[in-house]
Amino acid sequence: MKNIPQIKMGLVAVSRDCFPIELSRKRRQNVARACAQKNIPVIEIEQVIENENDVLKALKEISDKGINALTIYLGNFGPEGPTSLLAQKFNGPVMLTAAAEDTGKDLINGRGDAYCGLLSASYNFGLRRLNPYIPEYPIGDAEDIAKMISDFIVISRIVTGVRNLKIFSFGPRPFDFLTCHAPIQPLFDLGIEIMENSELDLYDLVQQEKENPEIKRIAKEMADELGKGNTYPDLINKLAQYELALEKFMDANLGASQYGAFANKCWPAFEKYFGHVPCYLNSRLAASGVPVACEADIYGALSEYMSVCATELPPAILDINNSVPKDMYEESKHEIGNYSLEDLWMGFHCGNTTTGCIVQPVMQYQLIMHRLMEPGQEPDITRGTIEGQIKAGDVSIFRLQSSSDAKLQAYVANGEVLNIKPKSFGCIGVFAVNEMGRFYRHILLEKRFPHHTAIAFKHSGKYLFAATKMLGVSDVYFNQPKGMLYSSENPF
Repeated sequence: MKNIPQIKMGLVAVSRDCFPIELSRKRRQNVARACAQKNIPVIEIEQVIENENDVLKALKEISDKGINALTIYLGNFGPEGPTSLLAQKFNGPVMLTAAAEDTGKDLINGRGDAYCGLLSASYNFGLRRLNPYIPEYPIGDAEDIAKMISDFIVISRIVTGVRNLKIFSFGPRPFDFLTCHAPIQPLFDLGIEIMENSELDLYDLVQQEKENPEIKRIAKEMADELGKGNTYPDLINKLAQYELALEKFMDANLGASQYGAFANKCWPAFEKYFGHVPCYLNSRLAASGVPVACEADIYGALSEYMSVCATELPPAILDINNSVPKDMYEESKHEIGNYSLEDLWMGFHCGNTTTGCIVQPVMQYQLIMHRLMEPGQEPDITRGTIEGQIKAGDVSIFRLQSSSDAKLQAYVANGEVLNIKPKSFGCIGVFAVNEMGRFYRHILLEKRFPHHTAIAFKHSGKYLFAATKMLGVSDVYFNQPKGMLYSSENPF
C-alpha cells in the first residue's frame, strides 16, 4: 500500500562501563537472531554505546543505514546520560527495552542489572523531556524483545506517518455539521501540515482534467472493480475525472511532507456542480492508502490515516449511527453470542467504504441527498455511492480529536462487525463493542466526541493507543470493562 512509511528499525545496545560490554553485545546479537527467526526486520547497530563519543559513532552508523526508528536495548545496566542523549539526537521514534537475566546459574559475571538500569535511564529521559515508547513490561529474553520490536514497528509507522502528514481540505464545514469542526492548532503541534482550499478550487481542478486521456484508464479500472455492481456505466467517466484531479493535486502539493490525506466537503452544493456524489471515489482513494474524510472532517482524515498505518489495510470513516432494534436483536441471537443489546450499534455512511470490505458492493444513489435535492425525480446528481453490508470481522474504532479549547484527546476500542443483515441502505453494518453503552455515555457523549469514527479493519487498539500516547496525547480513552467505573459513572 502506498502513502504510508516504510520502517527501517535499528537495534542498538548500551553498556555501563563498569559492566562487561560483551554481555550487552552478546545479548543484542541474540535479539537480532530471534528477530530473524521470526521474520521481524531489524538492523543491528554494531557500535555499543558506553559514552558520548560512542553516541556520535552510533548516530553516523544509524544515518548510513537509513534507519528511521530505533530500539535502544539495555543489555546490562547501561549509561543513563549517553542512552538518553542518543534518543534526543535521533530524529525518529524510540523504544526503550532491557534484558532479563539469562540463567540462575550465572548471576555473578553474567548478571547485567538492566532491570535497575532502566529505572535510572527513565529519570534521565525525563530530564531531557523525551517520550520514548516503553512496552507494558519492557524486560525480557531475546524472544520477548523480538515481539516488542514487532509491535514497535507498527507503532513507529503510525507516529512517523503523522509527523510527516499533510491534510488537504476542500470546503468549509456546513452550518448543520459543526460537530466535526475543531481548532487546527493541535495538528501543527503534532507536526502535521494543513492546506485548506475552497470548493471552487476543487471545481477548477476537476475541470482542468476534462480532456485527459488517463480518464479512460481509470474508468476501465472502476468498471472492472464494480463488475455487476456497475449500475451507472454512463457516470463512470465523470467519476474517473474527479479521482484523477485529486490524485494529481496531492502529488503536486505534498511539498515538504511525505504523506497525504483529504477532508472534503461533499454536500449539498457539491452534487449540483460536479453532477455526482464523491463517495465511491473516496472509497477508491482509501483503498490505495489515501483516506478521504467526508464533510470536511480534518480530524476524521487524521484518524483514518493513523488506522491505515496501524493495519496496512484500507480504512473507513463511519457515523456511529443508530441503535439495533430489539426485534433484530432477538432474531439474530445465534450471531450475537454474549453481546447485550447495548453493546450493539450500526455503523453507516453514504457509500465511502472500499469494495473489498463490503458484501456484494453495488453503485447506488444516495437516498438522504436524493430526498433533499431530487425529490420525486429519477436519481441523477445524487448517484455515485458504493453500498452494501460491511463484511463481518474484527475492527477497531478510533478517533483523535481536538476539543473546542484546543486540547487533544482520543478514544480507541476493539470490536467486530457481526454477520447480521442491517436491513437498511448505504454502506452499513452491525457493530459490537463490549460495554459500548457505558462507553457511549461516559466517553463519546461526555467528552463531546463527534459522530464520525475511523474504522480499522483489524484489532489495532494496542498500537493506536501506544502511538497516540507517544504523540503526546495524555487523554486516550477506551471501553472500560464491567466493574471498572468511569470517573463520572453512577455506582448505584
